Amino acid sequence: MRRSFLFLSLVFASIFAFSQKPVNLENVEIPGKIKDRTERVIVHKGYTVSYNADWKIPNWVAYELTDVEVAGEEPRAKKFVPDPMVPKYESATTDDYKNSGWDRGHMAPAADMKWDLQAMKESFYLSNVCPQNHNLNGGVWKDLEEQVRDLAAQKGSIYVVCGPIVNADYQTIGANNVVIPSAFFKVLLQEENGKIYTIGFVYENVAGRRPMSTYAMTVDEVEELTGIDFFPSLPDKIEKRAESEVDFTKWTVK
Repeated sequence: MRRSFLFLSLVFASIFAFSQKPVNLENVEIPGKIKDRTERVIVHKGYTVSYNADWKIPNWVAYELTDVEVAGEEPRAKKFVPDPMVPKYESATTDDYKNSGWDRGHMAPAADMKWDLQAMKESFYLSNVCPQNHNLNGGVWKDLEEQVRDLAAQKGSIYVVCGPIVNADYQTIGANNVVIPSAFFKVLLQEENGKIYTIGFVYENVAGRRPMSTYAMTVDEVEELTGIDFFPSLPDKIEKRAESEVDFTKWTVK
């Protein structure tokens, strides 16, 4: 009787496992609609941006990065330009950044867009740019960008959402009053053997260098800081589990 029960349990477990539908990850990187601020959602070839016309910077930038795209060889573009999908009166200009002391920091990095000429050019749209501390831009933030590319090469596909965190007492640069973020976030999602894993990072917009793991947190914690709902298209049970925990073994973060 005991063997029969065990056999039936294994049979039912197998049936249940095979009956599970794979999670649909199409557009999973697109956050939910933001309720408390301006946003214009624009779809470009390599990324989607939620642009904030009040801040003159994005609310978020989202895209999927694959192993094939990481292997691209398109040369880096050289010129930042306004996004043609943003009305001129709502856009920053390159003059806003001149002599400001702040870098024009990419959200979707140019090095993630090497797979296509158009995608590369669009990564230099000012809708994809924020005032960023020079040391951060060329330091630990760059390290994180490189880590994402390494992960995409290893895993085959990584879903990325990144953007600024803006405090109530923010300052601005330039004639167009481009907002200076207090920090930046990046959240990542991957699928492995039918299971979803996520991780979040937050970096203050200042100079400094610490181990990458010290900037890491759960996606739930990043949502609390940003007010943005990440990966809302996931089934609720999967989203709740994936966003409330971090498995560092899946991210090779030191």
